[in-house]
Amino acid sequence: MDVVASSSSPVAADATRETMLSIKGLRVWFELRRWGFGHAGSVRAVDGVSFDLGYGEAIAVVGESGCGKSTLMKSILGLHLPTEGQIVFEGTNVAELGSRQMQWYRSHVGYVQQDPFGALPPFMMVSRILEEPLVINGVRDKVERQERIVQALEEVKLTPVDDFLNKFPHMLSGGQQQRIVIARAMILQPRLIVADEPVSMLDASIRVEILKLMRALQEAHDLAVIYITHDLSTVRYFSERIFVMYAGQIVEKARVDDLLANPSHPYTLALLAATSDPDPENALTFKDVPPGEPPSLVHPPAGCRFHPRCSHAIAGLCDAEEPPEFEISPHHTAACWLFK
Repeated sequence: MDVVASSSSPVAADATRETMLSIKGLRVWFELRRWGFGHAGSVRAVDGVSFDLGYGEAIAVVGESGCGKSTLMKSILGLHLPTEGQIVFEGTNVAELGSRQMQWYRSHVGYVQQDPFGALPPFMMVSRILEEPLVINGVRDKVERQERIVQALEEVKLTPVDDFLNKFPHMLSGGQQQRIVIARAMILQPRLIVADEPVSMLDASIRVEILKLMRALQEAHDLAVIYITHDLSTVRYFSERIFVMYAGQIVEKARVDDLLANPSHPYTLALLAATSDPDPENALTFKDVPPGEPPSLVHPPAGCRFHPRCSHAIAGLCDAEEPPEFEISPHHTAACWLFK
């Protein structure tokens, strides 16, 4: 199957140009089993997530470790099947794609991994790393493959190209390795990029540089991007909307400037309080952050999942009923009973 060369696709005929990806009531639960005792509950890694992503739009999914953002990402990539709900790409339910259609889908969804050294095969030279996706997806013309490899390296600013083609990953710096990962994600000319903490393993001096590179590629190719991160300090460089995730659920959605200027959900306030301060005079200042730890996703608390750590929790409400999304302002919602 010539995935790249083919102009046809398995998408539904009624797909709209406005929305590329639609997540509808997504639940991804992982069953636990005890040896010899059968079912022992489920890890509710993603539990009722809904949002739409437009063509050419960049969004950030922000939350601490264990909140479910990586499971959400892997579900979008087709690596985890939904327990409930839908992931709809250009009108087609991803969970219903067969193997040949899934290959088409994945050729249009690029993936930028968190650890560039671990993401690159150490026994392959850069030329082979970038050529492999083209071969797998049916680009048979060697001249075309070479042209696209050169173009990808030039776009990620690894020039002169000849200096990098015959190098192995261990011969590159961390920043150069991540540029190769980005080039590989771009080589099939995708319409959507999923970036999983793409700068968390890099030195602080090059993080903004890599984010600006990805932003430039997004604008040049009209890419939709889902940026997964725990660091609110980087989202302003890259995203148009932020979705804040806690314990498997999205608790606040807003445009970047609006959320950073007017954070509403108590958990968002806690994330901002924990964000690194670039002012050296504040480096040793301890800020007020919520006590306790994130809840177990096997036995999440009733009601609002943040209420055991929230100083504003309303007894008899926050600990009893799960809050819906309340509109704070246009395009800004928070799942918090404080805004009832």
